Amino acid sequence: MDRPPWSDHTAAVAPGVGLWLTDIPRAVIEYGQLVAALPLRRALPSGDGHPVLVLPGLLAGDGTTWTLRRLLTRLGYQAHGWGLGVNIGPTTKAVAGMSALLDDLHTRYDAPVSLIGWSLGGIFARRLARRNPSAVRQVITLGSPYRMQHEGQSRAARHFNLFARLHAERHELPLSMENEPLAVPSTSIYSRYDGMVAWQTCIDATSDRAENIAVLSSHIGYGHHPATIWAIADRLAQPAGTWAPFRPPTALRPLFPAPHG
Repeated sequence: MDRPPWSDHTAAVAPGVGLWLTDIPRAVIEYGQLVAALPLRRALPSGDGHPVLVLPGLLAGDGTTWTLRRLLTRLGYQAHGWGLGVNIGPTTKAVAGMSALLDDLHTRYDAPVSLIGWSLGGIFARRLARRNPSAVRQVITLGSPYRMQHEGQSRAARHFNLFARLHAERHELPLSMENEPLAVPSTSIYSRYDGMVAWQTCIDATSDRAENIAVLSSHIGYGHHPATIWAIADRLAQPAGTWAPFRPPTALRPLFPAPHG
């Protein structure tokens, strides 16, 4: 395995005010870019019908992942939201609900489930994969700061802490569980233009089953940014039991900066 890319990023801090204040306006523009690109949807690889569970970020719910799930459904996947309301952290309801939902989807479709987690949802997705790897096909995270070393690396830390008394699990930083690689393939999608978390906290050590994909997205826009959609569709379309690093088509390479790590 390569040298862990987060090992020298303790000094990384949350995005500056400029990126933070423009994150939502940029996300709106990115949604417009997706709408403009919809006629090209036919170029996306079709799915094989396996189940996909999409987990929202902090203070977000299934409404924020609707666009992504709808696109995945149209590609042929069985895309599901988490159905647990607004994500306020690892409450008893959330922890038990996600575990039960993963078990249900795995049993219902008789196939491992691909997990897509946005921000905090990605931390949850990785934790689910560690606890029940036989039920998980792969994990894709979108701007998920699972390598956070301290609270100063996220502008959402204080919002997370507001609900700490309701949390059934403590998320001490750095997350000790992330010292070991996942047992399933993982893709970490991140952006140096993320306005919410330090991008350095969203990347993994590359290996024969772990990769990082850089895009030019805002934090709020991960779920509908055209480059993210393409990368997700490409990753999900890989045949079961096989995995290879992402290689963007030549025409789309400008949308994917060289990844770190």
